[in-house]
Amino acid sequence: MDPISQRLLARHPQRIDLSLDRMRALCAALGDPQDRLPPVVHVAGTNGKGSTVALIRAIAEAAGLRVHAYTSPHLVRFNERIRLAGTLISDDQLNAILDRIEAVSGEATVFESTTAAAFLAMSETPADLAIIEVGLGGSLDATNVIDRPLLSVITPVDLDHAEFLGDKIEGVAAEKAGILKAGARGVIARQSEAVMAVIERRAAEVNSPLTVMGVDFDAWAERGGLVYQDQERFLDLPAPALSGPHQFDNAGVAVAAALELDLPEAAIAEGLKSVRWPARMQRLTAGPYAERAQAADAELWLDGGHNPHAGRAMARTLAERQARAPRPLALIVAMLANKDAGGFFEALKGVEAQVFTVGFDGAAADPAALAAVAQGRGFGAMAAGSVSEALDRALALGAGRVVICGSLYLAGEVLGASPETYPV
Repeated sequence: MDPISQRLLARHPQRIDLSLDRMRALCAALGDPQDRLPPVVHVAGTNGKGSTVALIRAIAEAAGLRVHAYTSPHLVRFNERIRLAGTLISDDQLNAILDRIEAVSGEATVFESTTAAAFLAMSETPADLAIIEVGLGGSLDATNVIDRPLLSVITPVDLDHAEFLGDKIEGVAAEKAGILKAGARGVIARQSEAVMAVIERRAAEVNSPLTVMGVDFDAWAERGGLVYQDQERFLDLPAPALSGPHQFDNAGVAVAAALELDLPEAAIAEGLKSVRWPARMQRLTAGPYAERAQAADAELWLDGGHNPHAGRAMARTLAERQARAPRPLALIVAMLANKDAGGFFEALKGVEAQVFTVGFDGAAADPAALAAVAQGRGFGAMAAGSVSEALDRALALGAGRVVICGSLYLAGEVLGASPETYPV
């Protein structure tokens, strides 16, 4: 565990308590830094939030803007969560900010303290834009003390975090729609009818105009690139550098947001080509795991998707890749114990793959129990003692394409195995 994470866990409650009272009090004691940020793009949703943040950031930076970004969770180092004018916050900066936060509050949770730290650091560092990702939900998330965003973005909404958001899609949608604010336009990804009805109702209540994918604009893959169309323009753009057909939808939302920000087409094209976001169908070409795969003439991929919606996206990505260049496929899977493992493997049922289940430090599902769930969905599955052991088994059985997936915590352990693969 990195030093900043150790500090936060030692000094702050790790609970998730969806409420804005403590956060508002903490921000008030710090001089309300959330009101002193550059123009804010606030991003909520179940899947695609991080990719969409990365895409908007890449486009804005290609336009020459200095961009702050706040995302979660981190993969290897806590500093990944806070990017100041394009650069990850340093340990010294973050420790100094946390000293100031702890001087006024010892009751804030880890996420509340981190969010306040991000707001304070961003308010004191010149920039042109701040992109803020919701941690969990929306209406009661600590980031929602932002009262005047320039733009609100809602990526695809699906079921996840049922213990906090409930198991009804309408309730989850209501939480996500809570980031919509009066006068701030909402850019909305493609949604189910049930979700869209909730978003539209909230938008009408707070007078937030909407720009909706599939209604006001659309984007799709064509001739190796991305086509974007709205009521005023038709853009022929490069494909996003992020892998997977679902990234074309994420890119479409990011392009719509960029156009609302009046960013030029040349910057949009450059941002789509240059975007990077680790552990989202990331091809691993460095580090000890990649070296072993390469020695066996195998591809190694890493994806942190951990719910049924993410499983469906990964299934489409793998089906497309297997159709173009078929190879024996293996999945190395670990998940948090509270995740919907059955739904995740159900989403992957059309994928022909050998499954190896593993654990990780923290509240991971038991690998043997996870293997049983995979077997119940028709996969050949076996538990392994570690990612290293699972990779050796997969390669020994002749796998030519290996995907490590199911958890961002697992992805962090894999990337953390070598400085070559640390996110920067």
